[in-house]
Amino acid sequence: MELTPHLVPLARLVGTWAGEGTGGYPTISPFTYHEEITFAFVGKPFLGYTQRTRGADGSPLHQETGYLRHTGDGHLEFVLALPTGQVELAEGVLRTTEDGLALELEARVWSTSTAKEVSATRRTYRISGDTLETVLDMAAVGQPMARHLESHLVRTA
Repeated sequence: MELTPHLVPLARLVGTWAGEGTGGYPTISPFTYHEEITFAFVGKPFLGYTQRTRGADGSPLHQETGYLRHTGDGHLEFVLALPTGQVELAEGVLRTTEDGLALELEARVWSTSTAKEVSATRRTYRISGDTLETVLDMAAVGQPMARHLESHLVRTA
């Protein structure tokens, strides 16, 4: 399938990426994890997104799913649902770099009544060749915006 015109600038993002990451937050101990992210084109003017992480022992940690839209002129919209009871509505920009792409998104977060309080997130995705670097900063549980996750992923076959 050929990408819709607004998605052509995101073509390098399409595929599955996997690798290792590190996490932490002012309220938790540092940890390492394995991450897999897929951006898939399904014939509509958006990319489907799935993300899963596992701990060093292989146990499941987190997963999320959503949709990424490029509305034109570098403007991005990213809608995510998390099983921890949050929904993120993010907007941001797509930038072309010397050797790839950078997506920079800031989100408002809504939570269910029983979910841990997360008020905002900031996500960055940088592609250079066949490497995808991700960063997630968040403001949660009374803490200001701080680094939570970083991963270095490579495109899988």
